[in-house]
Amino acid sequence: MLDPALLQTFLMIAEGNSFSEASRKLGLGQPTVSDHVRKLETAVGHRLFVRDTHSVALTIEGETLVGFARSILEVNERARRHFAGTKLRGRLRFGASEDLVSSWLPDVLRGFVQDHPLIDLEFTIALSNSLIARFDAGELDIVLCKRWPGEERGELVWRDRFVWARGAETPGLDGDQVQLILYPPPSMSRFVALAALEQAGIPWRIACTSGSLSGLVAAAQAGLGIMAHSRKLLPKGLIECQPGPGLVGENLFRQTLPGLGDVEFVLLRARQSSAAPAAELAAAIYAKAEGF
Repeated sequence: MLDPALLQTFLMIAEGNSFSEASRKLGLGQPTVSDHVRKLETAVGHRLFVRDTHSVALTIEGETLVGFARSILEVNERARRHFAGTKLRGRLRFGASEDLVSSWLPDVLRGFVQDHPLIDLEFTIALSNSLIARFDAGELDIVLCKRWPGEERGELVWRDRFVWARGAETPGLDGDQVQLILYPPPSMSRFVALAALEQAGIPWRIACTSGSLSGLVAAAQAGLGIMAHSRKLLPKGLIECQPGPGLVGENLFRQTLPGLGDVEFVLLRARQSSAAPAAELAAAIYAKAEGF
């Protein structure tokens, strides 16, 4: 059992505060702050910080503990508010990628607004890159988006894979090039699709570009081409193209369509251990995503 008081001190330092700054913000003496860190390191059996005369840095084990510490403190705070009957207030600026809006996210937001009517929710829909940029600029408090392959930033919500998709009722296309339906740059699905075709040496052309998912779906349903999309979030009216050779009309191309790899959906949250509205929304998202 990890003491929440020790975790709170740990997080205060992990979020960029020096030991003296943590002491001032927590209203504790600096020896007490150092003692909290020492006790926590003893409890987990690992060193959490590397200190010198000018800086404090997290060890690998310390970086790992950050996520656990936030989760433990958030659950404690949610339990306290529940039994105290405390209503959350304030503003929460939330951003999500558009492919989530056409699936289960509206149910999450509907339940969140009903449970927390005093929270002023501001909802932004955009491409993942745009959301990340706005988050980094301090314009969003919490973001649910895709992260680029190889990145470790964010809290993993679930893992899926990109697939090729076409209109469910459209005939196949015959030709020497793969006809593509794409978001404009910077788009992760665009990058993944083009990189896979280039690596496989398969010729392609862009038949349609749209900044909205509804526009891409309409183009696919009209038979203009194929698009890359998260498999579990395929919009109504689209079906997966099998990544292998087959009859024209099944795969829309005579050659083997290359695989597109995995895609990870993550949460980005402002580094504040007491951001209660963001913690409540994150909990609702995780609960909905379980088993998805």
